[in-house]
Amino acid sequence: MSADPLIESLSAALDARPDDLPLRLHLAALLLDAGRAGEAIAQVGQALARDPGNAQAQALMQRALGGSVPPPPPADPRPPAQRPAPTGPGGPAATADQDPLAAYERELADVVPPRFARAGDEPEPVAGHSDRVYDVENSGIRLADVGGMSAVKERLELAFLGPLRNPELRRMYGKSLRGGLMLYGPPGCGKTFLARAVAGEMGAKFISLSIVDVLDMWMGNSERNLHELFQAARRNAPCVLFLDEVDALGHKRSQVGSSSMRTLGNQLLAELDGMEGSNEGVFVLAATNTPWDVDPALRRPGRLDRVVLVLPPDAEARRSILEYHLRERPIAGIDLRKIVAATEDYSGADLAHLCETAAEFAMADSVRSGEVRMIEHRDLERAVKEVRPSTKPWMATARNVAMFANEGGVYDDLVAYLKRRRML
Repeated sequence: MSADPLIESLSAALDARPDDLPLRLHLAALLLDAGRAGEAIAQVGQALARDPGNAQAQALMQRALGGSVPPPPPADPRPPAQRPAPTGPGGPAATADQDPLAAYERELADVVPPRFARAGDEPEPVAGHSDRVYDVENSGIRLADVGGMSAVKERLELAFLGPLRNPELRRMYGKSLRGGLMLYGPPGCGKTFLARAVAGEMGAKFISLSIVDVLDMWMGNSERNLHELFQAARRNAPCVLFLDEVDALGHKRSQVGSSSMRTLGNQLLAELDGMEGSNEGVFVLAATNTPWDVDPALRRPGRLDRVVLVLPPDAEARRSILEYHLRERPIAGIDLRKIVAATEDYSGADLAHLCETAAEFAMADSVRSGEVRMIEHRDLERAVKEVRPSTKPWMATARNVAMFANEGGVYDDLVAYLKRRRML
């Protein structure tokens, strides 16, 4: 039988048994003898992908490339799975320079496809940095986009924005570009949105950190993850590091039964103190719905030393939020003044849900009647009767805290608000 029919027969047999290395290497040798080096290289490359240490495959590859190299080491009779892992100065696994298959892959990149393909959305590794990649954002939101909250904006101006805009005065008064502030209040009132607006106003990077970014099942990894997140913020200074639901990360240690969670809380305190690196230019904003569950050590001066109450939107803010959520919907004859008056204690999330519910009513009516109509005032009034404010349960809990647990005047702003509302 001539070489070409034999090669065709072996190729057909190999299609049925792609993992048969002796057959693949025999086919590669025949291809080399027939002067078909390109096809031989492709076959040997696939063999090396399955068994990088195969001496016969390495010898065939050198023969195909026409190079002269030292003779290969004797073949290991053990199956590949039972062979010891290659060792090198970097650890138990061989480095890329010591991996013969990696060297072949670089040399034959135009002939043999790569063993592993990078996903299109996979970020490129950063040399010298951690192997974990975090989302470092550029926020396009400004404080002007936040409706109301004049007291909160004033506090942020004093703590962060003013010193950043006035570097000469900052140096004269010795004001550092670091600090921490904890936002607390009912859920859905815009604490996360406000943190993004601060980053946008400062022209700073924004990193959001939650408990899922930190916790790991292996001992010590959670602390390492937390440290790497703070390191990412330090590398990208000026940066706003937002600790969402900080009560989950920094719960009162006296109430935590898990030693690993207590250790994680201690790591958070160390990072806020800057013991693991300089926090200059890192602005820590934390948010929580339950500040009474946060470890008091987190509120010590130099950490999250400023506490700001984020309340449900006032009338002006409610009007802005309603206009925002109705701006791209077909509306007619809506009296916003009445809707604003009827939605006291509604959070921003409640108002968004109110507009969504009114749209559902109008759409359902259009489906039933067969005639498309606009979202009208009656739809919003009906939605107000169905969607109740979600802040009421929080206010009931906060009232008890304000009455019986306002140590050191931490919740004086909350007490003043409840008194204005005649809830205290």
